[in-house]
Amino acid sequence: MERKLELDNDKLKKELHMEGEFQKSVSLRLNRRGDRSTQTPHDKDSDGDFFSQGRFPQDYPMKIVWKKGFIRLVLVAGILWVLLVIMALLFHIWTCQSSVSFLSAICNNERVYTMLDTMGLVSKPQRCPIPVADDPDKIVIPDGRTSDKIVKNLVYVTEDEVPHDASLSSPLFGGHQSWSQREESFKLNSTMKVHCGFVRGGGAEMDPVDIKYVKKCKFVVASGIFDGYDIPHQPTNISLRSKKLFCFLMVVDEVSLKFIKENATVREDNNGGKWVGIWRLVLLKHPPYDEPRRNGKVPKILTHRLFPRSQYSIWIDGKMELIVDPLLILERYLWRGKHTFATAQHKHHRSIYEEADSNNRRKRYARALIDLHMKIYYYEGMKPWSVKKKTVSDVPEGAIIIREHTAINNLFSCLWFNEVNLFTPRDQLSFGYAVYRLGDSFEFFMFPNCEYNSIFVLHPHTREHSSPIEWVKQLDQFKKKSTLKESRGGLGLWTPYPGNLDSVVLPNVTRTSKAG
Repeated sequence: MERKLELDNDKLKKELHMEGEFQKSVSLRLNRRGDRSTQTPHDKDSDGDFFSQGRFPQDYPMKIVWKKGFIRLVLVAGILWVLLVIMALLFHIWTCQSSVSFLSAICNNERVYTMLDTMGLVSKPQRCPIPVADDPDKIVIPDGRTSDKIVKNLVYVTEDEVPHDASLSSPLFGGHQSWSQREESFKLNSTMKVHCGFVRGGGAEMDPVDIKYVKKCKFVVASGIFDGYDIPHQPTNISLRSKKLFCFLMVVDEVSLKFIKENATVREDNNGGKWVGIWRLVLLKHPPYDEPRRNGKVPKILTHRLFPRSQYSIWIDGKMELIVDPLLILERYLWRGKHTFATAQHKHHRSIYEEADSNNRRKRYARALIDLHMKIYYYEGMKPWSVKKKTVSDVPEGAIIIREHTAINNLFSCLWFNEVNLFTPRDQLSFGYAVYRLGDSFEFFMFPNCEYNSIFVLHPHTREHSSPIEWVKQLDQFKKKSTLKESRGGLGLWTPYPGNLDSVVLPNVTRTSKAG
């Protein structure tokens, strides 16, 4: 019995000992978990951090600060770079619009263009050397005028023949030219009478002080600014001989005159003439059209009408800065090759239908009206340009026109303007058609576009022209909102055309340039 009791006691002691060991084990595990839960990030990092390797726990917050500081530095540097680019572009635009020669020179700097081209912000114009003479003083001006072989006497319609239609205003600057009168104007005779703007009472009236001044101008550099889109840019590299020989005439409307006075220095001479540098401002009162773009075609195309005593003229758009002496231009593009009319080839397009497609894509005028314009030309036999044609291109650059004011050139200018008056103000669409209708009787020199880029520096407009008519896609929109119609221009798009245009399908256009 005693032996049995001893065994039971030993067994009980062992069980009690095992239970105590188990409780001790559980207690140790709980303590370890508590230690882990209270362990600081520094303790964790000290176990296996790459930088501290368990020796410097205080380095962890420094790493966070360093990372945040680096990110902030990159963001600040990026923002500063963007601001610097924006400031450089704004400064570039401001210098380009300045009438101060020093600032203008900064704008024209090739390094500026190179920098912006490298950044992908602008593309440098393609330029090539111009084979002009070295010295304007050595240029020999031809004696006499070029004789006209076909047209001997050209006169203009000055009184408007108002049709019996109360919806049409009277009189109009371009007159109410009928379709039959338009057709007759393309038939050449020794004596011709054609519409050519400046119908009495139609607007575009010049101040008497300017009429008196331009009577002395035989050699003219002309330009124009309408609706305050630009300020005059001073020509550079002009010889003393050319300054004495040429009249530099800037045609403006009243809106532009006010804008120029606010943004440039305008001086007035003793006779009441207004000047900005070398440019004499010529004010045209009562703009003849609703659209500034169409108003700008008056001095551009009808230079011979505005300045009837002029023998030679060089037209440049208001956004251009002339950088070649005008006497050298006349020698290079007219006298050397015995030409009387010269203009630059368009940078991208040769066919008027390709140019029309570009205008539609860029919303330069109402798509429906451009298409109607082109349908009339296609119906009348105007084919797309091809290598079989005698002309280099049917589409001019348009910003420069160099001409001797001969009778045939004056007639061409009138016919070209009549198309702009009847249809759309996109004169590049009408140029090739007027050339086509006159055939071999009208000869002109179209020089490479890269030479055009070497004659001028192109400045940006002060603002972009925008008109609700540019966004119209369907003719029905004009019926719903009649205020979109121009009341004094584009009459040919609203007057019933004598031919059937329903079956006319415009030729397909293949874009030859992404930029076009």
